[in-house]
Amino acid sequence: MVEHFQNGGPFMWPILGLLIVGLMFVLERLWTLSRASVNTRKFLGKINKALTEGGSDAAMEICSKTRGPIASILYAGLMRAERGIEAVEKSVMSAGTIEMAFLEKNLVWLATVIAVAPMLGFTGTVAGMVKAFDNIAAANDISPSIVAGGISEALLTTLFGLIVAIIIQVFHNYFVSRVDKLVVDMEESSVSFIDSLTELESKE
Repeated sequence: MVEHFQNGGPFMWPILGLLIVGLMFVLERLWTLSRASVNTRKFLGKINKALTEGGSDAAMEICSKTRGPIASILYAGLMRAERGIEAVEKSVMSAGTIEMAFLEKNLVWLATVIAVAPMLGFTGTVAGMVKAFDNIAAANDISPSIVAGGISEALLTTLFGLIVAIIIQVFHNYFVSRVDKLVVDMEESSVSFIDSLTELESKE
């Protein structure tokens, strides 16, 4: 593997740099999204129980002790509970927009790595072919031994660029699916939360 990397020419280094940067963002997203997940049904059950028994303050205390976007948007809604359901809805929507942006953070950099890595590989391919033709012109001969080095360099950079893009693409798709699931959970939780508040208001 090391020998192939060295034979790939100078374009292998920026592609390797992209791989390292991409994996750094992958690790950051893995850590962040794993902390954002919560058992939605169990959490909403606690919130509804707290609202019934202790009111908004008790529910806010539970939200403050729970990590993740769902707890954050419900906390924002509870802070406006005394102003009515309409104020709660606006607050929940605003908090949801902020949390969604946080969940999608750094995904654009993964997409950049996916796009740039193959392009660098193809650039290395062109450079390798130019080198091969230069060797042919210098030797005034088209024997396989003369062009093999340039062609090998060309193929290796393309291969490495595509491998990097494929690796990061798999993680990117996984993160997009996780974010989509979290957004759906946020929306369902918001609807259930507002319904619970409306029911409590009607009882009062």
